[in-house]
Amino acid sequence: MHMDGTVPKFGLQNSIGHHITRAARIVERRVEGSLREHGLTRVGWCILLAVEEEGLKNPSEIAHFIGIDRTATSRALRQLETEGLIGREMGREDRRTTEVTLTDHGRARMQEAMPICIENMEHFNAKLGADEGLELKRLLIKLTADEA
Repeated sequence: MHMDGTVPKFGLQNSIGHHITRAARIVERRVEGSLREHGLTRVGWCILLAVEEEGLKNPSEIAHFIGIDRTATSRALRQLETEGLIGREMGREDRRTTEVTLTDHGRARMQEAMPICIENMEHFNAKLGADEGLELKRLLIKLTADEA
């Protein structure tokens, strides 16, 4: 509150959060429409990448890597398993854990969708110079550090 008792104006267009959220929605909307044609969601796509490219097998690690909560991860894993894109089994070393693996079908679906996601990334990267893209990533990482 100002000294005169009035409430300060928020100024949505001055909010970093507003611009980050808006940009994220635009990027997601663009890629999600194309992914849907391949029977994938953005979260499903990210899970397939986490398992295949990063070698992550534990649902908690996958959730942390993608930046979503365990509930959303569990829901997405169930859907991917129902569609035959992943397999889940008890951990070999610790039977209390679950290990996620890609099926051949999941690997093929990921490869089919890869050009779409690469094109989407290139579309937005082209709007920035190389240095701007690196700087934006650096700033976003700085902004979100220790917030998970």
